[in-house]
Amino acid sequence: MHARFLGFFSGFPTHHFPVGIAERLREELAVRDSLVFVSAWPSDYERNDSDSAGMHAMFEECGMPFGRYSVIDGRTAVDDARRLIQEASCIFLMGGHGVRQFQLIRDKDIWDGIRKSAVAVLGVSAGAGNMAKRALDIWESHVPYEGLGLADITIKAHAAQENRELLQILSQISMEQNLPICAMEDESAIFVKEKEVTYLGRILLISNGNVCPMSRKVLEQMWVVGDSGEMPGAWEHSSGC
Repeated sequence: MHARFLGFFSGFPTHHFPVGIAERLREELAVRDSLVFVSAWPSDYERNDSDSAGMHAMFEECGMPFGRYSVIDGRTAVDDARRLIQEASCIFLMGGHGVRQFQLIRDKDIWDGIRKSAVAVLGVSAGAGNMAKRALDIWESHVPYEGLGLADITIKAHAAQENRELLQILSQISMEQNLPICAMEDESAIFVKEKEVTYLGRILLISNGNVCPMSRKVLEQMWVVGDSGEMPGAWEHSSGC
């Protein structure tokens, strides 16, 4: 991993960071010169302007304003997109359509810039999904695609534990694709810093068709530190429960 700090978020329907998540971000985001959002709706400019302003307001509310913020979408020239990523203090991958966001990242030639950045990289919903080594958009396909590879953590956002139909689909995918999946409820988070992974909120780990609540014990069983230096770690494909 190159990024010093990663944050995987499911969603914030109240448009406020929960206290625990805000505290962790405040601790990690000491330098706040430039916040760069990457759209997951590349052609919806009005939405991107509104969403980026709203997301920055969430940081402001917690006493973490950035000197400036911007959004990379279809309007952004390739050279400008590269420069924004280079100059960012924090990169935030927005929610929306995961496949379209990934295509935008390719089109604007910021794939390597994000992967090699030493700053914090945060993602919400589709954005968090695209941070994975193996990204998954179940509404497009049950087959994972190559993500940014910032960590070997595949997530499904907005996954309420009461949604049995969704959990059944994810269980089937976990077996068919040999893919552990973190089913995250809204207001939850997974944080990775160097070789340590922590979590907040309600998360289920789905592996080999088994479903169990996330816990420190599960984390210790499932998170394996790699030797290559490319990943901060990886999920072992065992039940973990």
